[in-house]
Parts: sequence; C-alpha cells; structure tokens
Amino acid sequence: MYSKIKIAGHPVHPMLVAFPVASYTGTLTGFAVYAATGHQFWLNLAIALNVAGVCGAALAALPGLADWAFGIPRDSAAKKTGLIHAGLNVAALGLFLATIASYEGNWNGPAASATLGLVLSAIGVALTIMAGFFGWMLVQDYHIGVRLAPEQELAEPAIQHTQPGALGRRPAA
Repeated sequence: MYSKIKIAGHPVHPMLVAFPVASYTGTLTGFAVYAATGHQFWLNLAIALNVAGVCGAALAALPGLADWAFGIPRDSAAKKTGLIHAGLNVAALGLFLATIASYEGNWNGPAASATLGLVLSAIGVALTIMAGFFGWMLVQDYHIGVRLAPEQELAEPAIQHTQPGALGRRPAA
C-alpha cells in the first residue's frame, strides 16, 4: 500500500475526489440549465458548485501529491501514470478557475451568456473523466492504496514496472 496520507489505514486522496467530481459535474449541469432557461438560480448554482469543486480539488490534491511524491516507487510505470493523472486534474482545475474568474461578477445579475461556462466546464469535466481513468489505473493495475495479500506482494515489483495497458493481457501463445 503506497498511500502516505491515511486515516485508520485508508488512503485519504480517494476519499476526497468525489467532492470535486460531483461539484464539477454540477457546475456543467447548472450552466446547461441556465443556458436553457435563463433563470438566475441556475447560474448561481453553477458558480457555487464551481467554487466548491475548485476548493475540493485543491484539498484532494494535497494527499494525492504526497502519495505520488513519497509513496510510489521512482522510475515505475505507476509514477508516470500518476503524473498523467495529476496533469489532467491540474488542467481541469485551471479551466474551472478560469470559469470562476469569468462569472464571479454575475452572482447578483444575469450573465450575458452561458456559452463560456458551458464550454470551459464541459472540457473540464472531460479532463476530469480522463484523469479518473488514470486514477483508477493506479488502483486497479498498480495497486496504489490497496492492501495486498503476502503472495501478491511478491509480484509487486514486476507489476510496478509493467507499462500502462500491458497489465491484464495474456501473453500470445
């Protein structure tokens, strides 16, 4: 188990990622409904969820960075996968920060358009989904945050150096 930030033996990073994922998705939904209806409530909801998502992402990133920096073996395929996971999440965070900057002045009055919010949050959600794919790869393929049985631990060094996509495949006969 490579997670360095844990509570009662459970990794903290996976506990926190649901909050920004849900908030980012809600941000996109809020902008979509605002674009369709023009009701200020939906714009305010999108802005509030955007702020919550950015704060949640920053909070989730702290134990994730610690796990990546201090828990995953150097020069392993898992380290590279973790870097891709982090890069996609940072890019999504940047898009959601840009969305906040674009709409923060519209809390008390309607925005001229929801298009920018829709585009930025849609791309941000897509990046978050891709980041989730790589995050799950860290768990499923590289066993980051997973307690292994003693016999599984014996195979772990070989698994950590198997390139992404090669795990789970059977060798050609």
